[in-house]
Amino acid sequence: MTTADIHGQPLSGASSDTAEGWNALLAETVLYAGDPLGGSDRLIEARPDFVMPHLLKAWMLLLSTEPQALPPAREALDAVRALPRTAREEGHLAALTQLAEGRWWEASRIMEDVSIDHPRDLLALLGGHQIDFFTGHSRMLRDRLLRAMPAWDAARPGYHAMQGMLAFGLEETGDYAPAERAGRQAIELERRDGWARHAVAHVLEMQGREAEGISWLRGDVASWSEGSFLAVHNWWHLALYHLERGEIAEVQSLLDGPILGADPPIMLELLDMAAMLWRLQLRGVELERHWARLADRFDAIWQPGHYGFNDLHALMAYLGAGRTDRVHAALDGAGEAARGTGDNARATREVALPLMLGFRAFSEGSYDAAIRALRMVRSRAAMFGGSHAQRDVIDLTLLEAALRGGQRGLAQALAAERLAAKPQSPFAQLVTRRAAESVPA
Repeated sequence: MTTADIHGQPLSGASSDTAEGWNALLAETVLYAGDPLGGSDRLIEARPDFVMPHLLKAWMLLLSTEPQALPPAREALDAVRALPRTAREEGHLAALTQLAEGRWWEASRIMEDVSIDHPRDLLALLGGHQIDFFTGHSRMLRDRLLRAMPAWDAARPGYHAMQGMLAFGLEETGDYAPAERAGRQAIELERRDGWARHAVAHVLEMQGREAEGISWLRGDVASWSEGSFLAVHNWWHLALYHLERGEIAEVQSLLDGPILGADPPIMLELLDMAAMLWRLQLRGVELERHWARLADRFDAIWQPGHYGFNDLHALMAYLGAGRTDRVHAALDGAGEAARGTGDNARATREVALPLMLGFRAFSEGSYDAAIRALRMVRSRAAMFGGSHAQRDVIDLTLLEAALRGGQRGLAQALAAERLAAKPQSPFAQLVTRRAAESVPA
């Protein structure tokens, strides 16, 4: 009799004991909690021919967007190639092989087919969902989940994760009311679901509902901060709410505590740190020691030209820290990547590198040059990844450049955009006043 997972999918190489261990490991992974890499290694040690733990290990490594993760990810994939596997597992292997070579969009398409054929493969949906996030593919963030939903119901284990992922996809496509309902339902089913918690945080951020957002996160801190590898990101969301309200001291307290205090450095967390420090710097906050500390952390794990979204944030850190040599390294690496082929080359060429040049121009006080660069790409910036909330740093920088550069008409137009989206936002009201009072160049 074939060993299967909790959803009836065959597990090549598994025993009944390791299948139970797999179900428990995947249940923790979709909470964005626990230790997926360590758990995978333990299952592999128990059953070296068990395919799915090798695949989960490769997923976690490749989705880290850290270049150091490539060799062990490729080792995991080589191990799978030597093992008997099902067609479903072959689909994972094919997608991960593409991902390891930087072909994100092809990996997405392969996982699309896996999920069509196996809509209860939760890891396939999770992996595909994250690829969609890293490529800014908002429609598939939503539709990948909508397609699979008929195969699920609230009584099935893991349904909370389906709702949480759907909530984020709906939010990124601007469908805020159903996104919030799905996210809140996920939390009702499983309060520790960090992705669902974060999806609702995004909804509240996009709608300018800062007080509700603060209550949403502060009301159950333990559920999303203890043992979660989304903890720093959700602390970042909490800091965003306070920043929108002008509560700078509270933001700095969060930075000095759970945001900058995280160790060891993890790329996805460094991005949050850079983006928050840049936002504070736009407000005129002095951050010299914070920038220096963050730049050191980027030095430990970042390599230029691997992923354009990371390169922009590394550049922010080096600009903030005044490390001219590393600024040049970031720009040179991005320039080299842009001359290559593949998905990151295109995203760097069309989005990341122009943004990096614009951010450098802003840092140097060349506001007209910054405005030209940022305006050129702001409407298509999704193609280099991230969420609407993360990419808002582009619009914030453009608005500040217009204000400081005396482009009063542009500043008023950009402020009007923000006020229309968030009419109750103290920050939107502040920049509207600043734009009205600004002196044309």
